[in-house]
Amino acid sequence: MTAATLEIPKGRALRAKVSGDDLAKRGLMVVISLYLLMALAAPLYVLLSKSVSTYRFDLTAFELQRSDERAANWSEPKTVAMLNDEVGGAIAPDRLDTPGSDGRLSLTALYPDFSFRSPVMYRIRGTSDDAAYLVGSELHRGTDWLELDSNTFRRVVIRPSASFGLGNFIAYFSTPALAQSIANSVLMGVVSTVLVIGIAFGLAYALNRSCMPFKGFFRLITTIPILVPSLLPGIALVYLFGNQGLLKGLMMGHSIYGPIGIVIGSVFFTLPHALLIISTALSVADQRHYEAAQSLRSSPWRTFWTVTVPGARYGIISAAFVVFTLVITDFGLPKVIGGQYNVLAVDIYKQVIGQQNFEMGAVVAVLLLVPAVAAFFVDSAIRKRQVALLSARSVPYRPKPERGFDTVCFAYCSAVALFILTMIGVCQLAATVKFWPYDLTPSFNNFRFDLMDGGGWGAYYNSIVMALLTATFGTVVVFVGAYMVEKTDGFAAGRTLFQFLAMLPMAVPGMVLGLSYIFFFNNPANPLNPIYGTMAILVISTVTHFYTVSHLTALTALNQMDREFEPVAASLKQPFHRLFFRVTVPVSLPAILDISIYLFVNAMTTVSAVVFLYSTQTQLASVAVLNMDDAGDIAPAAAMGMMIFYTNVAARLLHGFGSWFLLRRSQAWRVR
Repeated sequence: MTAATLEIPKGRALRAKVSGDDLAKRGLMVVISLYLLMALAAPLYVLLSKSVSTYRFDLTAFELQRSDERAANWSEPKTVAMLNDEVGGAIAPDRLDTPGSDGRLSLTALYPDFSFRSPVMYRIRGTSDDAAYLVGSELHRGTDWLELDSNTFRRVVIRPSASFGLGNFIAYFSTPALAQSIANSVLMGVVSTVLVIGIAFGLAYALNRSCMPFKGFFRLITTIPILVPSLLPGIALVYLFGNQGLLKGLMMGHSIYGPIGIVIGSVFFTLPHALLIISTALSVADQRHYEAAQSLRSSPWRTFWTVTVPGARYGIISAAFVVFTLVITDFGLPKVIGGQYNVLAVDIYKQVIGQQNFEMGAVVAVLLLVPAVAAFFVDSAIRKRQVALLSARSVPYRPKPERGFDTVCFAYCSAVALFILTMIGVCQLAATVKFWPYDLTPSFNNFRFDLMDGGGWGAYYNSIVMALLTATFGTVVVFVGAYMVEKTDGFAAGRTLFQFLAMLPMAVPGMVLGLSYIFFFNNPANPLNPIYGTMAILVISTVTHFYTVSHLTALTALNQMDREFEPVAASLKQPFHRLFFRVTVPVSLPAILDISIYLFVNAMTTVSAVVFLYSTQTQLASVAVLNMDDAGDIAPAAAMGMMIFYTNVAARLLHGFGSWFLLRRSQAWRVR
């Protein structure tokens, strides 16, 4: 037998043995996946189910009997539908459809001679086990007869039956005032996006393509809107252009309450987000492209449209989707300055808080979810098509001093900075004077929050506690989850599912998340119901709301680490947790600190995700601003908004000092 005829016997395919460390990593990934399922996927499913739940009174689901005046002889059992036909339709057909599960329908109209003083007795039962009715506040179900006197029978109301369909959506679109909100929201989103992208591009171009002075100062000023809730620019606009505003004459007869105010305020609070994205896109440029254009004698204008704009197009498109989503899903600004101009986010608040119509609120939430999800997926598709603009042979772009151009850029940046500082300055002035605009004497009376509606100083302290818990708990959950999905070998299906769950929060507006938490956690049958109304649900909702950006930050830091660390540690028989704490955490410390401050600042300023979830014991500063503004205490609302600003500035400074101190001790290897 020759060697050529030898064959290796067939057997089972070899599989890599799963180590204990890999099992531990997969277990942790599953735990955090379950958190995301319970904190996001399950509430959204309940919300979607609620939006297609319709309710109608089924008159055939109940039977009644009536005795004579001696309470001896009983009539034949008849359904409510039969009795209604006999009395000529006392219950009109338009009363059968009810907007929510809490609908109630009295039955006394079926007996024209009904009197609660009569000795006549009544019996009621369901024709099926799920037929429900109330006697006062006591719920009854089933097919057993319940006997009642006349005085008690007048307190009987039947409950509607649930079904699934598009009736809620049809009702919404058939209401002109509600349907108009969609057009209003889209219009505000488009107009604001066009303005913000134009302003942000000019800023980014000046900061990256000029040699003007004070670039660091302008970058610092443009971050201010991130540190305040979106309600604050609305309050500033009221003081500037409202009925008693300093600059009311500039409105030329128009009102700031409505689309004008919404657009100006949206430009203020979305500008930093667009600037960051576009500035990043413009900072990545190859000097050789501009040298080639110059050698071809291309004019600066032509170079701008053929080199600069195409190079930054993905950043511009991405920034546009981010701005559009932020504007269309924002609740605080249109609530303060929108007046009678309805938008989708405010409609949710009115339906849920104002009318207790949760099903219609769910419909609006689904409609608000559609543009946010669409923008998310379009942006993701565009990112995938983006190609690298820098190669190993690229030469970083370095602007050359041009006195005229640099002067124009400086003037432009100064104008934008003046706009931002004016908005903040007006709020600061309003918070520290006695009575705007009649008595501008300095005073701290507006900071006496305990004498006003809104939760007092307790709301401010609650916000700090919530922000600290969010930063601590959120940073741990986010970074551990990112580490497990990035460093786990195999388990492709689990990692793919985890990535999907981690990216999903970016497409869910805060109002939608908050409303879905009402439906999910406020259900007594839910084992997690005890956390409803506590600080825990506020922390969970905030971490979930801002999970995606934190997750991407952690992944970016982990991707910069050499993947050989794990095999080396395994060859030395070192458990993964030792490598995690001794190598991964110290190396990734800058990203961990960035995640913590990002979560802290957003927890202090968020309104939309928590406005449905707070209780009297857990009221927050950002919600207090809204409540004080609703109560007419605009100056105290500005003062509370400024307290949030002061706190975030202090947190940023503390973060900067702490980062410098910790990184000096743990990142010395970077400068060696």
